[in-house]
Amino acid sequence: MTSDPSAPTPPTPEQQALLQALTAVLEPLARLAVGRGLPYSAFEELAKSAFVRAAHAAHPDLPEHRRVSRISTTTGLSRREITRIVQTPERPPAPRSHASEVFARWMSDPQYRDASGHPLTLPRQGQAPSFESLAQSVTRDVHPRSLLEELVRLGLAVLDEPTDTVRLHREAFVPRGDLARMLHFLGDNVGDHLSGAVANVQGNGSRHFDQALFAEGLSDAAMHAFRELVQTQWHSLRQALVPALQALLDADQSAGRSGSHRVRIGLYSYDAVQPLAPPPVPEKPKRPRGRPRKSMENP
Repeated sequence: MTSDPSAPTPPTPEQQALLQALTAVLEPLARLAVGRGLPYSAFEELAKSAFVRAAHAAHPDLPEHRRVSRISTTTGLSRREITRIVQTPERPPAPRSHASEVFARWMSDPQYRDASGHPLTLPRQGQAPSFESLAQSVTRDVHPRSLLEELVRLGLAVLDEPTDTVRLHREAFVPRGDLARMLHFLGDNVGDHLSGAVANVQGNGSRHFDQALFAEGLSDAAMHAFRELVQTQWHSLRQALVPALQALLDADQSAGRSGSHRVRIGLYSYDAVQPLAPPPVPEKPKRPRGRPRKSMENP
């Protein structure tokens, strides 16, 4: 028998594993795109642009007149398509979120926390520690009242008008009701997590910390207790890491050291309801070989 040269080459075990990993990553993104009404054509355009950027970064030393051909060979896209994508202006980066910076400073700066590490209730105006001084320590381009209104709108802070004080409503920056900002966080958090995991795989090492625990068969009561445990552990981790990171930043500033590194630390959990496996069907006892027995019947 002769092989058909036009038949596709079956994937290697490594390629098969890669396809399975990409499927696990892409299916949640597809659910998000479908759920928010994003057509496949827009998703496809994003994928093409990402492939072109990745191929461009993989061959940084090639001269310009050869780069398009190499990217075409690497990605399978046509030269015309690559030229169009390269010439398309990039979208501007997301605007800086002063509200999230005020929130982070409130949670991390010892001047705005009590002895137990919890954020203080602050007078709206006045000398530090006050909300006015907190806001101005982040930016003087936005009025403190505007920043306060934004935190209140996001459900993150509460203004007590009789006492003219401000307190945090929750200890996690989850801007419920602001879909655009939640999507921005999704891109930042998941993007950095995935970038670290990909770098570990491609570098065949573990430069970026990426560990997880897994369990199954938990009841509803166990899941409720588990969610409370995760919240407690995250609170402890944040209380330990935020002041330590701020101290490192302060030490760099005092020593006059400039740096280009950025870091993101997260703790994630995910739970899904899985269908219970049906109980095993008991095997029927085998009858001994020999003369068959008569069945007993009612008269």
